[in-house]
Amino acid sequence: MLTGDQLANAITNGGADWMVASIAAVLPILWAFTLSLHFARPYVLRFLQKLTLRFGGDVWWLSYVLTRDALLVVTLVLSIVFLFPNVYLRGAGLGITAPLATVVLMWAALVKLLRDPDDNPSDWRLQSILLIIASVLYIVPQVYGMEAADPVSAFPWNTALVSMTTVTRNGVDYAAPQPYAPAILWISLVLLGVSGGLVFLRFFLRLGTKEAGELSSTVEA
Repeated sequence: MLTGDQLANAITNGGADWMVASIAAVLPILWAFTLSLHFARPYVLRFLQKLTLRFGGDVWWLSYVLTRDALLVVTLVLSIVFLFPNVYLRGAGLGITAPLATVVLMWAALVKLLRDPDDNPSDWRLQSILLIIASVLYIVPQVYGMEAADPVSAFPWNTALVSMTTVTRNGVDYAAPQPYAPAILWISLVLLGVSGGLVFLRFFLRLGTKEAGELSSTVEA
């Protein structure tokens, strides 16, 4: 019979594992919506040209932009959980390249933050490429690794796409990280830290410049 501490620990660990598994399962849906809204931009622009009422066009465009950017932010925020070592390197594991997908998604968000993909075609293409790379890095191991984890699966290589594997020692099975999983995680953390540091340095160096003064005047207006 379980003691009170054992029961509380089981509930806590089980709840944490359930939450992480739920996030991992729902993210492909969010990715699908994020990519759909991003690549729907040409259709939205064509539709705007058909509207005769200026107010209606403004409302349509504003609704589209807010929904598209909100989905991008929500997907990024939920993906940050894959950068936690105690989540990525424990339990049943996650998609092997999920941390890298989070970093590339952050780069796509930075393109939106630091540049103007809505008005500059080259910036829009760059953001599109980054979103495609990030979605492939997440969805492929999620579908063909975690979702195809059945031992009798038709994909015998599926275990290589999950961050955790099963190791047998003295006749007992143990869960252990893939040999290359820690390296992928720490490379992702280093890239995340370097990217964040460069963005902070960029904003710090631009303090007091003409561009920052124009931005401040626009906000005050």
